[in-house]
Amino acid sequence: MGMENYSRHQQSIIKRFYNNRDDIALQRAQELVTELYLSEGKKRAKIWDTLAKNLELVGIPAAQIEHLRQSDNPELVVKALESKL
Repeated sequence: MGMENYSRHQQSIIKRFYNNRDDIALQRAQELVTELYLSEGKKRAKIWDTLAKNLELVGIPAAQIEHLRQSDNPELVVKALESKL
């Protein structure tokens, strides 16, 4: 589906989204770290799944993401995200 199917206003919204995609992923990852502090059990595992996807979008290598997941320490995730700021 091409951009010509959207109004000019919709096109600008779509372009802004893709231009800021990494910033959006970073913000979402930060929010998920907060949820990680407060969760446990199955919910914690689900948050890690979502967090891993956002960490990939931010640009953190898969090996580092796996290490963070194995350590299950939100503080290490915060330090990794600080390097991306």
